[in-house]
Amino acid sequence: MTSVLTFPTVLRELLRTHQTFLSYAARHVHALDLTLPQYDVIITLGNSNGMQTKKLGEETLITKGTLTGVVSRLEDKGLVERLASKKDGRSQIVRLTEAGRAVYEQTFPEHLRHINQLFNDYAPEEVSKLEADLVRLHQAIMIARGDGVEENADEF
Repeated sequence: MTSVLTFPTVLRELLRTHQTFLSYAARHVHALDLTLPQYDVIITLGNSNGMQTKKLGEETLITKGTLTGVVSRLEDKGLVERLASKKDGRSQIVRLTEAGRAVYEQTFPEHLRHINQLFNDYAPEEVSKLEADLVRLHQAIMIARGDGVEENADEF
């Protein structure tokens, strides 16, 4: 598709949908007295015994500079802790505390229901096609930006 109208219509709708989704998700997360990036860290760590800060940044799509502050605020709330890596003393492992694990276990199933209800009117094949189309667009952007296409290459 090379239409001049592609940018104003398709990408505007994509950006509008993204902003609306963030607002929708934030409504649920703010009730927990957390920000979306803070909750992203909690749910990313929820099924792990912790991870290195670099890996956490890759998994959450939060930039390194922003992630440091997010983790610090979660640490202040008693929801995560940082430990020196036993393998590499220069790096840190971030993991949920007992309180953080409790937040994850008590809230994540409801958060999934909150998000999943957005797709109630979609057939499974429609969701699969939407995902495939978004992956294809992401790959096109990566190529245009000169990054090539890598599996899960979601770096900023």
